[in-house]
Amino acid sequence: MIDVGASAHVRAGQTGAMQMIDWNEKQIGSSDLELLDAAPESTGIDLGAVRHYRQGRVRSEMERYGIDAVILCDAVNIRYATGTRNMQIFSSRNAPSRYLLLTADRSILFEFTGCDHLAAGFDTVDEVRPAMTASFCAAGPAIASREIAWAHEVAALIGGLVGPKATVGMERMNAGSAIALAAHGFRVVDAQQPVEMARSIKSAEEVKCIKASLRATEVAVGKLRAAIRPGITETELWSVLFQSVIEQNGDYCETRLLNSGHRSNPWFREAAHHIIEPNTLIALDTDVVGCHGYYSDFSRTFHAGPDAPTTEQRLLYRTALEQLDHNIGILQPGLSFGEYADQAWDIPDDFHAHRYYLSAHGNGMTGEYPYLYHRSDFAAAGYDGEIVPGMTLCVESFIGREGGTDGVKLEQQVLITDTGVEILSEFPFEDDLATPD
Repeated sequence: MIDVGASAHVRAGQTGAMQMIDWNEKQIGSSDLELLDAAPESTGIDLGAVRHYRQGRVRSEMERYGIDAVILCDAVNIRYATGTRNMQIFSSRNAPSRYLLLTADRSILFEFTGCDHLAAGFDTVDEVRPAMTASFCAAGPAIASREIAWAHEVAALIGGLVGPKATVGMERMNAGSAIALAAHGFRVVDAQQPVEMARSIKSAEEVKCIKASLRATEVAVGKLRAAIRPGITETELWSVLFQSVIEQNGDYCETRLLNSGHRSNPWFREAAHHIIEPNTLIALDTDVVGCHGYYSDFSRTFHAGPDAPTTEQRLLYRTALEQLDHNIGILQPGLSFGEYADQAWDIPDDFHAHRYYLSAHGNGMTGEYPYLYHRSDFAAAGYDGEIVPGMTLCVESFIGREGGTDGVKLEQQVLITDTGVEILSEFPFEDDLATPD
């Protein structure tokens, strides 16, 4: 049995100073947290309240779904539940290099080798222990044995905290680890539902974080727009966005969705070493994990010049604006997902084949629940639910003809309020494209 109250243990057979530290004891060296809370983009935001609200949301949803403990491996979910971060992309790719065990009254972070100090000062973490990385890269051919050892260690801990027959939620971990843990008598379920439902409702302080992320990303998009000129490559132009995001203390760009000319239709071509030609359209989806780890997700389409946009380019742009305006206009608290689909903008036949795959989607620390589908796709892919205050959504439009050259990508990020909608993304649209001939 593992003594979870101990302040400094070393796992049996382990050498070095890989300690399990009780963070309820007096902390020293919390300057990293102080620096984070004092950063310019944090002004006016109670980040402690943000962290406690989010952890409370996860615990509330765990109780709602009858889950006694969750083991979170997704780096974004760990950050949501505790506020801690550590090599977010690396640890997501190299799971489970760090993971969180959360119960109704205990939060234990299993941290990557040599990183136990990174959680210092976070009162959302009760204890830090060294992670046992049960991956093939770490264990090689002994992966099955490592998974069994991992399950034995975690099972002893969970059993001591919430009982031997507990319901345990897991996500983004090896199938072998889940099977091995279930063999200890636990009921193992998917943790995605409670975590996604928790994340879907934002507090007022979270909304401040989202706005800080958006304002920084809008500065970056402004620099990108100013750098547009025929002859530059897509990757050169996209790098302007990335540099500005990083220098403003954003995290990273989740995609490279910038394309131009014939590469803009159909959608989803990422930036390449393609020279932007005169008078072509340039489409951008920011997909920025920005300040405080919050997703800044809006789309804009620009014209490369030097001549005025063509009639067709303006038509595509105005049609995309029409779709956005209509679908934002029908959003309201209490509307079901099915009702939204029924009332959403009817995509003309000319643009239906290349439609964006969603009408709107949830947004928080990444893209998240819910997905709102087009009317034509709802029967096959959609599900029902309710739009409620505190949800932040991204309303999407892609307009491009099947067989056509140009495509226009537009997207707005919005907050559902008690009375309607607040538009969060403030970057302007293009007057020369929005104005009829």
